[in-house]
Amino acid sequence: MGAIVGPDAVRAGLQPVAPVPGTARAATPGAERAGGKRLRVNCGRFPEPICSRHTVGVDKSCDDATPARESLMHRAGHLTAGANEWVPAWLRPGNPESRWPVLLALIAAMALQYGIPHQYTVVPRWPLIALEVVLLIVLTLINPVRLTRSTRVGKAATFVLLAAITLDNTASAVILDYRIITGQVSNNAAVLLGSGAALFFTNVIVFGIWYWELDLGGPFARAGVDERHPKRTYPDFLFPQTDRPALAPEDWEPRFLDYLYVSLTNVVAFSPTDTMPLTRRAKAMMAVQSLVAVSTLALVIARAINVLK
Repeated sequence: MGAIVGPDAVRAGLQPVAPVPGTARAATPGAERAGGKRLRVNCGRFPEPICSRHTVGVDKSCDDATPARESLMHRAGHLTAGANEWVPAWLRPGNPESRWPVLLALIAAMALQYGIPHQYTVVPRWPLIALEVVLLIVLTLINPVRLTRSTRVGKAATFVLLAAITLDNTASAVILDYRIITGQVSNNAAVLLGSGAALFFTNVIVFGIWYWELDLGGPFARAGVDERHPKRTYPDFLFPQTDRPALAPEDWEPRFLDYLYVSLTNVVAFSPTDTMPLTRRAKAMMAVQSLVAVSTLALVIARAINVLK
């Protein structure tokens, strides 16, 4: 049996049908203004508000709407049950990382900086090391154990600290290379090799932290603490475990040691190994890191062999 509906249903685009003999006449003025025609509504096809608010004399067919909706919801739940498996791994929020691996790496980098001889440095050691210690204390106070709190001060301190270490180490590498080429270096092979080793491992540490900080917006964005920037929805690095999920546990996600390994293999092999850079900024940073490392290693080792002869 049909149902008489009001003007809202007419504006919604329902088609009028001829009156059915034996049915009740319209009970609302809106139905009369619609031309005395009746509109037939299949309540199983429309949401509950249409059936309850805009109908007069609705028949028992509306009782079938609830089971129909329950069946639809059941099918929708069944279809979306495994939706998380289709979400790329880099879009799933991970767990906050521990502060300690990065903290120890930064302390090691500062100690290596202090060990570089003065003739291969640009600025005095103490002011630079003091600045880095202050920034490191600020970062530790903000997140002493796990990286669960993202602040503007913390982000600024992180980038200033990394920039200071990177610029100082790169400048020291350039000075060392220049002195080797012009013959102004010490004839002590131990000092030469020690200086080259300090620059090399500082290079590995600082660029490993850069990769860790930049990939997908950094550790806070990867853990879901920060909202990701729209331009950072794609990863900067493609790890084998991300490309082939069967090679790792289901909840695997890259940590700081993974990025440190990427940095080490980049300067040892002078090219990506198992993890590939995907974005231009990642490729540019890996290129700069490789250039600094290859020039320092080649010149230091060559000069040291010359001295030992």
